[in-house]
Amino acid sequence: MGSFPQNEMLLTTPEGELRIRSFCTPEQIRRLHFDGHFGTHAHYRSLYTKRESLERIAATPDASVVLAVAEAKRIVGFGVLAYPDPEERWAQLGPLLMEVNAVEVSRPFRAHRIGKAIVEMMMVHPLIEEKIVYFVGYSWTWDLDGNRMSAQQYRQMMERLFEPFGFKEYETNEPNLCLKPENIFMARIGARVSAEDQNRFKWLRFGMTP
Repeated sequence: MGSFPQNEMLLTTPEGELRIRSFCTPEQIRRLHFDGHFGTHAHYRSLYTKRESLERIAATPDASVVLAVAEAKRIVGFGVLAYPDPEERWAQLGPLLMEVNAVEVSRPFRAHRIGKAIVEMMMVHPLIEEKIVYFVGYSWTWDLDGNRMSAQQYRQMMERLFEPFGFKEYETNEPNLCLKPENIFMARIGARVSAEDQNRFKWLRFGMTP
């Protein structure tokens, strides 16, 4: 957790007014609770269902936990921008890469542009132009039933969500991503990322060193 200023926007939806806030602190998260529609469904399980998980991430360096909060201190959407786990391939370039670890909205609040607002709040990170920010989409983690979509339709929705913020799809031979054609890897290269670091990122995508 750095000393970065919080950003907040108000979003009016048919379900009521929401506050979308970046860089939520562990103390702020502790005062909230998850909407009851997060959890385990027949073919889908939410990535985060406990406040403690978000609190731990919020306490790590440079991480931004973005929350969409409704009345009664309910978390109805969240996004996580943080450094990758040390055992992942993407951690090999150190602090150059940050991951959009999650973007999720409670089922009753979907289709109200909340996901877009969450991504927008993540992208106002003060270090964004010095980083390569990536997003990994595994089709087996998607709530296809809740969105009434095929995996290909969901993939296209992810593209539409991230492309306006400068993300592009990149090829990679990462084994898990290669398991299904619907899987997707997108990244945004900051304006101040050097040509040398961009080249390192190119080699890393294929598990090689220059």
